[in-house]
Amino acid sequence: MPKSLNGLTLLLVIVGALNWLLVGAFEFDLVAAITGNDFGEVNALSRIIYILVGVSGLAQIANLMAILNKE
Repeated sequence: MPKSLNGLTLLLVIVGALNWLLVGAFEFDLVAAITGNDFGEVNALSRIIYILVGVSGLAQIANLMAILNKE
């Protein structure tokens, strides 16, 4: 995976992890707040963000497997 794409997917995974931390600790969904939704609501923009975070997680799994196979 190109270095810039790896950095972008890692950033999105971190954003997703922080969002889940906020949901778990404070019942605050940052993505929903940024996209103008109430907690638990989804619009097209928030759905795209959630999908990009999920795809980024999958990309990072592939990256992790490549790292582990090098060792």
